[in-house]
Amino acid sequence: KRTIEKFENEAAELGKGSFKYAWVLDKLKAERERGITIDIALWKFETPKYYVTVIDAPGHRDLIKN
Repeated sequence: KRTIEKFENEAAELGKGSFKYAWVLDKLKAERERGITIDIALWKFETPKYYVTVIDAPGHRDLIKN
């Protein structure tokens, strides 16, 4: 809870308050300033019933090859 509050305050300072949850995986300064994912990130955790993997990958047209 405190971590999300910290991210919420930091995001609000940059005028990006709605990005507080994105900052859990977006670690690069450029990602946070621009509000886009630049580098792939992975977060794994387990619940009593499930094993969960969260993947954050770039989707901005300047960062994907297609």
